[in-house]
Amino acid sequence: VKRFKEPKEERRPWRIWFYDTSKQAIGALFIHFANVFLSDLTEEDPCSLYLINFILDATLGMLLIWLGVKAVSWIVQHKKYTYLVFGEYGDPPQAAAFIGQCILYLLIMVFEKTVISLVLLIPGWTKLQQILLGYIPNPQLELVLVMLVVPFIVNAITFWVVDSLIMRKYKQKDTLDINGSIETPRARRTEESQVLLSPDMDFDQSESEQDISGLQGMNQKMKQPSYQVVI
Repeated sequence: VKRFKEPKEERRPWRIWFYDTSKQAIGALFIHFANVFLSDLTEEDPCSLYLINFILDATLGMLLIWLGVKAVSWIVQHKKYTYLVFGEYGDPPQAAAFIGQCILYLLIMVFEKTVISLVLLIPGWTKLQQILLGYIPNPQLELVLVMLVVPFIVNAITFWVVDSLIMRKYKQKDTLDINGSIETPRARRTEESQVLLSPDMDFDQSESEQDISGLQGMNQKMKQPSYQVVI
């Protein structure tokens, strides 16, 4: 749905879209198994502890992911590692760039899960566990809510937001002139205005003088007009 809501001129090809979203899918699988593992480490209710982990991942974890993406993007651009810039895979797209970006994104997820695990060491989460699932008497309903319903809704929102962070940005498209140099739209508009105002197309004779000379049978030479081509 998010892909089809993008403008047609900026819509990602299916391969690029797959590269972008599969990074999130791999990261989500890592978070899922990490939450399952952490839920079995204590004697607390595993379902409620999993739900708390999941909620923290979708709130505080989102902020940590944003910070991680910004930090990694700054380092990559500073070091000029072009293929490690999130959303940039080359032309044609290279699988090596995708694998490198997957590794970077997984490192961000490891950082996020480590911080969330440290936050869970703060006492007082037991009361929140009782509030979240204490009023659901049916264990099967509790399992469906924790493992299916809540993750589906929260993951959809999380994927949408994170995809906007790691996809390629189309803020301004520069064009190449005939000499191969980069020309921005503003520069083109300035140059076009200068061309329209410049007296490059001058003739020695007006149209009326040409008509008179034609009637008189006089062969007069006229300067060749100079044209300026703007691309």
